[in-house]
Amino acid sequence: MYRSAARRLLPAAICRRTLRLASPSPFSAPIAHRAAFSAGAADNAHNHRPDNTAAFNSSPSTDERRNPRATASPKAHWQEEQARVLQASLGHVIRLGWTESAMVAGAKEVGVSPSIVGSFPRKEAALVEYFMDDSLQKLIDIIDTKEDLKNLIPSHRVSKLVRIRLEMQAPYISKWHQALGIQAQPLNISTSFKQRAMLVDEIWHAAGDVATDTDWYAKRTVLGAIYSTTELYMLTDNSPDFQDTWAFLDDRVRDAFDLKKSLEEVKYLAEAVGAGMGGPVQGFLNKILRG
Repeated sequence: MYRSAARRLLPAAICRRTLRLASPSPFSAPIAHRAAFSAGAADNAHNHRPDNTAAFNSSPSTDERRNPRATASPKAHWQEEQARVLQASLGHVIRLGWTESAMVAGAKEVGVSPSIVGSFPRKEAALVEYFMDDSLQKLIDIIDTKEDLKNLIPSHRVSKLVRIRLEMQAPYISKWHQALGIQAQPLNISTSFKQRAMLVDEIWHAAGDVATDTDWYAKRTVLGAIYSTTELYMLTDNSPDFQDTWAFLDDRVRDAFDLKKSLEEVKYLAEAVGAGMGGPVQGFLNKILRG
């Protein structure tokens, strides 16, 4: 079972959503339920999941109901502080990048000792993974609340959701190449792949996909490639409000929904998944622009 870093770190009392069940592996079998979040920043920082069994299986005492803080475990309090630091650190990424320095600045901003940064063995990765999980949570909230999305045809709905998700990265675009590099590091790539797989699965479900056969794999492979190529295109897009990027995205989605699309084109798009995880960005973009 997975949950986002934000929800995993923050106390259950302030979680905005119930837990979502996930399949054992994003690509091991078609799933009937909407994918839950990846085991992101906190699991990789602590190499364990917080034990919430007691919280779900026992009734709080009168004192606990009156003052939940009074009985909070030290671990829960520590995790809450970590979440606050990670959230505050995002405000320093534009200036300091996805770095330990940004995390130290975030800790100081929320009045936590900078020494807490030492509790993250993969510091920069924890910050990037927190952003990815938090962005997925925001996208799910949008999917659940925006009724106008349901009025769009599937291809337009997919384009809209990919655009909404990538727009969350727009404020960090000058530093996003650094985030991609962090995600591509050997210790981080497994979590990064899982996060992207769950993002793609969430978008397909929002588009009304209920496939449980081999199409499940093909659709997610193609959409993952579209997301990665658009993400890379965005890095060098100087058009106002990334208009060229959104036009590029719409073209790719329209092609993917075209039943006459050749197998060679699908294979070409699939190669973008690897490129999106740290391949030579400029070289790949040149290939796209020449094609």
